[in-house]
Amino acid sequence: MSRPTLIALSGSIRSQSFSTAILHTLAEKLADRIDIRVLTLENVPLYNQDLDTDEAPAGVAELRQAIKDADGVIIASPEYNHGISGVLKNALDWASRPMGKAALAGKTAFTLSSSPGGVGGARAHAQLNETLAAIGVRQVLHPQAVIPAVHEKIAEGRLTDQRILNFLVDGVDALLKDIEKPGSADTQED
Repeated sequence: MSRPTLIALSGSIRSQSFSTAILHTLAEKLADRIDIRVLTLENVPLYNQDLDTDEAPAGVAELRQAIKDADGVIIASPEYNHGISGVLKNALDWASRPMGKAALAGKTAFTLSSSPGGVGGARAHAQLNETLAAIGVRQVLHPQAVIPAVHEKIAEGRLTDQRILNFLVDGVDALLKDIEKPGSADTQED
């Protein structure tokens, strides 16, 4: 495979977002071998089928094109009230359309979640994976990537916990492996 390109979607639009910080840290860590573009979702309007035409709103067109141009997707979700953020769900709704030509359908994704709480957004992670399955996204089989007490692991806008960062890099490597040879990341190696 030539140098892979990944789109990394942050499920938070907060200026000091933990999800965005994690994605920027991954992009920097892997910059020598992967192009990772971090995309925040503040320009994606609320889904409205009346606006879902051949001339989609600019933020939607950018989102869809970024996903189409990427070899794979990384999605980082915060957990809000035991689920994914409304911003992320909204973006996934836009990226799941139009039916039969959706930007996300058939793409391979690695997902992660984080929370200041003790379970690291596990409920949001499960909801995110369920939503992606409904869209037809191939998900990397990798141990659940959840980051508890995330507020203690971010400093100056970057993830500082090396153990977690290494675990996430392993997840991205599984994503790349599956992109290169679909299904290869679905099996455990000895």
